[in-house]
Amino acid sequence: MKYGNFRDEAREYVITNPKTPVKWINYIGTLTFGGFVDHTGGALICKGDPSLNRMTKYIQQMPSSDFKGETLYVRVKRGNAYKVFSPFFVPTLDKYDKFECHVGLGYNKIVSEFYGVKTECTIFIPQNAEVEIRDIRITNISNENQEIDVIPVVEYTHFDAVKQFTNADWVPQTMQSRKFENSDGLKTLIQYAFMNRDTKVNYFTSNFPASSFETDRKIFLGDNEYGTWAAPHALLNDELSNTEAHRGDNIAAMMHHLGVLKPYEQKRVITLFGQKESFAAAQSEIERFRKEEEVDKEFKALADFWEKFLDTMQVETPDPAFNSMVNVHNPRQCFITYYWSRYLSYYQLGMGTRGLGFRDSSQDVMGVVSHMPEKTKELIVKLLSVQNQNGSAMHQFNPMSMEATNGDAHEMPDRPQYYGDDHLWIVLAVSAYIKETGDNAFFDESVPYYQKGKDGKAVESASVYDHLTRALNFTKNNMGKHGLPLLGFADWNDCVNLPTGAESIFNACLYSRALLEMIDLEEFLGHKDKVEAYRADHALMKKNLNEQAWDGKWYVRYYDADGTPLGSSKNTHGQIYLNGQSWPVFSEIATMERGRQALDSARKMLNTSKGLKLSTPGFNGYDPTKGGITTYPPGTKENGGIFLHTNPWMMIAEAIMGNGERAYEYYNQINPAAKNDIIDEYECEPYVYPQNILGDEHPQFGLARNSWLSGTSSWTFQAACKYILGLRAQMDGLLVDPCIPSSWENFSVQRTFRGCRYSIQVENPNRVCKGVKSIAVDGKVLDKPVIPVFTDGKNHEVKVVMG
Repeated sequence: MKYGNFRDEAREYVITNPKTPVKWINYIGTLTFGGFVDHTGGALICKGDPSLNRMTKYIQQMPSSDFKGETLYVRVKRGNAYKVFSPFFVPTLDKYDKFECHVGLGYNKIVSEFYGVKTECTIFIPQNAEVEIRDIRITNISNENQEIDVIPVVEYTHFDAVKQFTNADWVPQTMQSRKFENSDGLKTLIQYAFMNRDTKVNYFTSNFPASSFETDRKIFLGDNEYGTWAAPHALLNDELSNTEAHRGDNIAAMMHHLGVLKPYEQKRVITLFGQKESFAAAQSEIERFRKEEEVDKEFKALADFWEKFLDTMQVETPDPAFNSMVNVHNPRQCFITYYWSRYLSYYQLGMGTRGLGFRDSSQDVMGVVSHMPEKTKELIVKLLSVQNQNGSAMHQFNPMSMEATNGDAHEMPDRPQYYGDDHLWIVLAVSAYIKETGDNAFFDESVPYYQKGKDGKAVESASVYDHLTRALNFTKNNMGKHGLPLLGFADWNDCVNLPTGAESIFNACLYSRALLEMIDLEEFLGHKDKVEAYRADHALMKKNLNEQAWDGKWYVRYYDADGTPLGSSKNTHGQIYLNGQSWPVFSEIATMERGRQALDSARKMLNTSKGLKLSTPGFNGYDPTKGGITTYPPGTKENGGIFLHTNPWMMIAEAIMGNGERAYEYYNQINPAAKNDIIDEYECEPYVYPQNILGDEHPQFGLARNSWLSGTSSWTFQAACKYILGLRAQMDGLLVDPCIPSSWENFSVQRTFRGCRYSIQVENPNRVCKGVKSIAVDGKVLDKPVIPVFTDGKNHEVKVVMG
């Protein structure tokens, strides 16, 4: 509790000590217009592509005490001088009487008290507008009158984020700012790179008269920039210089004299930061959000959106931390990964051509399909449109231009130019969407393949169903000498890059899981011949895996091109891989006996108190024949680190095997809410999952990094909801198949499914982990644990007894 605490009634995490080990962030807006804001008010905002249309200069690698992107200064008159401080703590670092950053759903609210001044600043982006709003309320909480000024500041970046850091001559020569003023004294500062002057301008304004302004950073900091953000020289003067920058490092700073505030008198200033084609085009938006009632209305609309979003599924279990994550923080993180994929975070810098990942987004949609099925479908269609005609997929793409690349494969032209897993994930994604919605017509919708003719148009379009069958056929037609799928450039673990001809046990398992999903879909469609064919393919893969990939106590992970196994007891490094044990169970190709032994081996060799490691022992030196995994020290990320994305797959595997104690234990080990008391070790935000935690081979075992944008979010939500609580959408209804710790006497779920609301009460009188003894819907006993599909739009009561 050293840095903050959860306030579940408000659906917030409240930071009470600004000196967190690293910056803790929150997302506002979406990729269309938005970015992230940190707990001390800094923000990285972009409109569209964060690489090609960035607005604020936020440099993640600089010290946490540095100004980053945006801040607010408050100035109090003291005789003939001024006391200047930031109510956000950074960058002035003054001693505070109170500091709170309320990390909410789509907003941050900073509440602080310094020098008898209380500041409340709510930072958010409205649902249907492209403007960052900072709603600032200043209260004199002293017993004396105080003369108070507020000065909000934004620092701009060149729209081309890479050029900002690679060309220190051209960039500053292009940056310009201008001032516009209304007859009522309200000023707007616009800023642009010169080539964008007539097409795209940033604007900064407020609803309060500004007496002066500054747009030149050099003048604002003063003394040829030997003044600092912690103590800008310009704020020691009565007014700013009113300079309209013609070049250089552009900022927007506005002086607002609030006047003399009596004790406990409050005044409100609203700042607006956006981008439009021109100042004229921004006028209506500016005029609208200068009105306090419009800002209040939009903030309420934001709250209403999240209320509806989260209401899709609410749970009550004996574990408050589980409830907090499943009800609020985990689905919120899934929403963020849906929009941002792995594009822009405090750790993903959003520069270059990465965009959205095919495998990443295919998994991300599975975490939000129940909460926003229409948006899920939109992204699935985009993903299908970057699938190749041969069934494979492009590795990543820009969601604005829809231009796609093969990822890092192009750096090694002698290796396969595809990732062996990418295309298979879309089968799981489409299946999840259709099972959730019952939208069977989606199978027949036509979607283009990625290949284009000279005219730039797709050369072929085909049904969604055709896309899925080609994905499966691509893997089926690309098998290695052991009868297992070829690795391609890499599989899910894209840090292992082996020569052409290498085989992947992970790809074998993902292919088998995709086959199971297609079998479900084909059975529903009545395609008996297809069902039998896919069952035969699954049986063959099960046979080949068990004959070729069993190492004695666990499954190997790869076969190198020369037939050498990796993930084998024969190896010095990387003897066992977690995915090689969980996925054979998840894909139903492990035998019961071997599945249990593989999971036990993983527990013995890979489990730690902080989570399950990806592999062990770690490689201890760079080996170009193994690839990127050996660029990390032992215990780091893919090289023996706790790569959290893989942990929910073990939860799922243990739940399938009926071991609710272990599934729940593995869930708790990585629950960020449980890290709140060990933040100095863990360091990252306790309200979202990170990508990785340093493993026990590393001296800093337990240190987390790369929070927010991780597939951990989607899969842990799926593990909790679908396998621990056991509610899985099927073609014919909602399966109820819990696998819980035996200590749970009961739990309840409120779940919206295909237009109806289900109130599900599960009792566990015999304290078992798994097994449904009886189930009744609206008093009618069912003969199988599947809640049928209702079309009446009503609420339905479901009673389940385990035993």
